[in-house]
Amino acid sequence: EAVKYGFCSVITQPYYIKKVRELLKGSGILAGSVIGFPFGCETTETKLFQAERALKSGAQEIDMVIGMPAFKNGRLKEAEEEIRQIASLGAPVKVIIETSLLTEEEIIAACKVCIGGGAAFVKTSTGFFGGGATVENIKLIKKTVGDKIKIKAAGGIRTIDDVIAMVESGADRIGTSGGVKIAEGLTNLKEY
Repeated sequence: EAVKYGFCSVITQPYYIKKVRELLKGSGILAGSVIGFPFGCETTETKLFQAERALKSGAQEIDMVIGMPAFKNGRLKEAEEEIRQIASLGAPVKVIIETSLLTEEEIIAACKVCIGGGAAFVKTSTGFFGGGATVENIKLIKKTVGDKIKIKAAGGIRTIDDVIAMVESGADRIGTSGGVKIAEGLTNLKEY
């Protein structure tokens, strides 16, 4: 489906990354994996191991959950250093900040942590905690990051209208499990 509709990437659990990479071979579509998913509560050493294994298995991108315990306890430099270590492995890193769990001030702080850590993207959500991407959060993130890093809107995006709203608000990439239905042009996904 990703090949048929020309998606940018397929992001999967580490267990499946080797198979996904094989299926995408020659397509130009990136294979990516998640680490620290979905809570971000693992140690940096665990996340590094996960990222290294994912890259060895063929991942070309890493979507990591921010070190939520460090971040929520105000240890911003620790959260930033964790991102830096994962980014140093060489693949683009999209840091999931889980906007539905954060205040506006925390979203701004998380964006700054992502920039400082060398992330390629700030990503809104895992989709596990409700809320997901909102136009307001994408605008706030864009105002904070400017053109320093990119924005991936994810969580709750189910229609072409959602996609348009996110892109118009500043998102550079969309993460959705509804990509096929959106690509087929459906705007009402009640059956989804």
